[in-house]
Amino acid sequence: MKRCAKGEAKFALTLHPEKTRLIEFGRFAADNRKRRGLGKPETFNFLGFTFICGKSRRGGFLIKRKTRLDRMRAKLQAITQELRKRMHQPIPDQGKWLKQVLAGYYRYFAVPTNSRALAKFRDEVVKRWGALLGRRSQKARLTWARITKLADDMLPQPRILHPWPNQRFAVNHPR
Repeated sequence: MKRCAKGEAKFALTLHPEKTRLIEFGRFAADNRKRRGLGKPETFNFLGFTFICGKSRRGGFLIKRKTRLDRMRAKLQAITQELRKRMHQPIPDQGKWLKQVLAGYYRYFAVPTNSRALAKFRDEVVKRWGALLGRRSQKARLTWARITKLADDMLPQPRILHPWPNQRFAVNHPR
């Protein structure tokens, strides 16, 4: 019988061997691995993010979180499929729906160090929306300037919504 932790025995849980691994991660991981002649610290995926050991602008340790590419691609594919269903709706209705989708995406993924991925996601949504609008007619082709103006008027710009952990957990308790 395998030796289990206290909680595993109580709930009959086991660790999946392919999904569970120990990695060297944290403040001193890069220095320790460099000293041993190894490369950069490994990254890991958790809850839709890739966690990376990085450095801040001042050179201090920083955990960077970046949207997992497979999650972003899956969401973009779902948006494309839904846009095809909504192809013949009026443009303001499509814009209102896309605004809600982007706002929900930003609410989850708008963490510090992820602004590039958010901007890339919005740009890809605008590109796909423009391609769809261009297919609605055989005559009038939409210019990229018009699509950009539509997107700027209707869709939110990406911005970081969640604070840094040192701000989020800085709580003063009255005693």
